[in-house]
Amino acid sequence: MKRQPQGSIAGTLIRVGLASGLLILATAANAARPGGELGVDWGDPRGQECVDCHMIESPGLYLEWNSSQHGQAGVTCLDCHQAKEGEIDAFKHEDALISIVVTPKDCSTCHKTEFEEMDGSHHAKAGQILASLDNLLGEVVGGPAAVNAGCKQCHGGELEFITEGKDKGRPTPGTWPNTGIGRVNPDGSLGSCTACHGRHRFSRAQARTPDTCGKCHVGPDHPQIEIYNESKHGIIYRAKVDEMNLESDKWVAGVDYSAAPTCATCHMSAGPGIGKTHNVGERISWTLRPPISTKINLVRLENGQEFDVPEGKEIPKVGDAAKDSTVIEVLTWKDRRAKMEAVCFGCHSTSVIEGHYKQFDDVVDLYNEKFAKPIAAVMDELKTAGYITPAPFDEKIEWVWWEIWHHEGRRARHGASMNGPDYTWWHGIYDVSKNTYFEWIPELKEVVHKKDGNEDFADAMLKKHFASNEGHDWYFNGMSTEQLDNVRKGFEARYGKGSMK
Repeated sequence: MKRQPQGSIAGTLIRVGLASGLLILATAANAARPGGELGVDWGDPRGQECVDCHMIESPGLYLEWNSSQHGQAGVTCLDCHQAKEGEIDAFKHEDALISIVVTPKDCSTCHKTEFEEMDGSHHAKAGQILASLDNLLGEVVGGPAAVNAGCKQCHGGELEFITEGKDKGRPTPGTWPNTGIGRVNPDGSLGSCTACHGRHRFSRAQARTPDTCGKCHVGPDHPQIEIYNESKHGIIYRAKVDEMNLESDKWVAGVDYSAAPTCATCHMSAGPGIGKTHNVGERISWTLRPPISTKINLVRLENGQEFDVPEGKEIPKVGDAAKDSTVIEVLTWKDRRAKMEAVCFGCHSTSVIEGHYKQFDDVVDLYNEKFAKPIAAVMDELKTAGYITPAPFDEKIEWVWWEIWHHEGRRARHGASMNGPDYTWWHGIYDVSKNTYFEWIPELKEVVHKKDGNEDFADAMLKKHFASNEGHDWYFNGMSTEQLDNVRKGFEARYGKGSMK
């Protein structure tokens, strides 16, 4: 329907009609509200004025809000959007001082536990991408506009506000809208609750669906939603979504639903013997993001922050001073894995869980030992010896290595972690192998030859870092007769003798 100007007769009639219809809906809904009669259950009486106006001016927002638990509990627009004098994001609207931005700190007024679990977590720190190679690639090679509308919409960026004139206190168009999970807010808090709980419904059912996580966990370098969809978990979820009981208050895996897990099930939600958490990384025992994966221990501090310590590094003890605070809890990678396994036990037996982790660990070890560690070592020696510059992304070999670990290697590792066979092999280790042997090694030789006029340094590097791993023997010495015979016998057993010629 074409929007009519608010001052027109047609526009007025439309607004009156909407108001009448919505008032009927609101009146009916009031019977279910704790306060009963319209206006009785609100705190600040101006909150009711917000509701009355937005019911007409923003009927879509009103209906979303009124359908939410917030709406039914009497939490009004003003309860979430109210601001204080002097805050950079505050501006006068009607007779109230409000902010467009609702931060996790605002939500903590009522949701203290959830805020504390989220604050300091991997999600809250997602905005740190702004100081990473990913951001350098986006800002310099791509361009700031792409980062603004791309990277920051998932990771979050620092919000900026107009400081003068009639629009003072409103966020700048260049930084808003933004619901990035690690958004840097004007009150110092990090994150955006609406990244997962879409405003203004704030639906827990919606937050529990894989598609919510798939908004950001998607694509060539972190295709978790694609992997989930191809996994047995994802297949059964789609088939049995009506049995998932997504609106349940407690939503305990194996108790309130048993068809399949979602992302939230494994990383955040409750299982038999384990409670829910808004710390999405608490149950993760490997880091699958960097060039080389390590198992990670978690250190929690008294100031609410936390950090990971890779396996093999010294772990602070409870009571130790660390990062301008005091250590209050340490979870080893085994503790973190045990938390994840506790959820798995809601639906699976020990043999299934142990078998999964064995297969997962083996793939990560394969990627690390056969490909990532040798290539990373050679790249370091190339820089030390002056064959490539210290600057990233100015030589082709750096781009090839980037895609091997940042794209293909991540896909292989995530595929194994979430039972996605196609991503483990064809989009993962297969691509890692192909591009190591037929992109990276040739480029290594080209880089060295360009400077030395020969390939001696490259050959020495390959001998030093690759030849000791028998997995590369086929490349340097050819496949053995035994290997070829095994393939031939298997092929002929399936398709008939002589069919492999």
